[in-house]
Amino acid sequence: MIGYVTLGVNDMTRAKAFYGDLLADKGAKVVMDQGRLAFVSAGRGQPMLAICEPYDKNDPVPGNGTMVALTVDSKEQVDQLHQKALDLGATCDGPPGQRIPDRFYGAYVRDPDGNKLCFFVFG
Repeated sequence: MIGYVTLGVNDMTRAKAFYGDLLADKGAKVVMDQGRLAFVSAGRGQPMLAICEPYDKNDPVPGNGTMVALTVDSKEQVDQLHQKALDLGATCDGPPGQRIPDRFYGAYVRDPDGNKLCFFVFG
């Protein structure tokens, strides 16, 4: 249902490197680069993450309560992506852990521009 989600950034070079490296193990890469706007995806027909410098040239401001949740295949992948994001310059916004007993395991970070991400697995 979701085609793409857009996150505003201050530095396109840094953002492309951060998301390209962070999501490479999921088969994602920058699939379209338009200068102030780039799309990261695992392939044609797959959801995309758009990163952009705002059109109005004002500072990108992460929304309060806004978050992009990225699904993975295991708790180990949640842990790995959380650590990888931290290694790439993100900050922890909630360490990996079981949030809903036997149902939801997740971890939270803020990217270098303050956008909130969640890595999660159900089950």
